[in-house]
Amino acid sequence: MPNSACQTKKKSFLHRIVTGDKKWIYFQNPKRKKSWIDPAQPSTSSSRPNHFGRKTMLCVWWDQEGVIYYELLKFGETVNAHRYHQQLIKLHRALREKRPHYRKRHDKLIFLYDNAPSHTSTMVQNYLETLNWEVLPHSAYSPDLAPSDYHLFSSMGHAR
Repeated sequence: MPNSACQTKKKSFLHRIVTGDKKWIYFQNPKRKKSWIDPAQPSTSSSRPNHFGRKTMLCVWWDQEGVIYYELLKFGETVNAHRYHQQLIKLHRALREKRPHYRKRHDKLIFLYDNAPSHTSTMVQNYLETLNWEVLPHSAYSPDLAPSDYHLFSSMGHAR
C-alpha cells in the first residue's frame, strides 16, 4: 500500500498567477523586401515596424484562463506610476467580475510584473499591499519572462 504522503497530491500554484505586459503597436508595418536566407530556400518578405511612425501602447493582464483586462492607450500616451495605479484598480475590478473564484479561495493571488519604475513606485506598492496580493519577485536585469512575448506579442510583430 502506498505511503499516505505520496497519496496526497501536491496542488499547483500556477492557477494563482496573474501577470501583465505592455507592447508598442505600430500603425504601419511595411513589408521588408529582402532577408538573409539559405541559398536553397525561396525568398520571403517579412514585416518590419516603423519605429519612428505613429504607435500606441497595448497593456494586457491575464492568468491561465485567458485575458482578464486590457487597455489600448491613446496615441502618445505612456504608462507612468499614476496610470499604472489606475490600471491596477481596473484590473482588480475585472478580476472580481471575470474571476469570482479568486475571492472564494483561501490562497492569495500571485502577481507577476517587471521592475519598471512605474511598477515599483510607492503609490503602486501601497496599493498592492491593500489588495493583499502576493508579489512574485522579478530579478533586476533579468529577461522579460512574460508568456505574452512568446505567444501574443510575437504573432502581432509578424502581422501584415
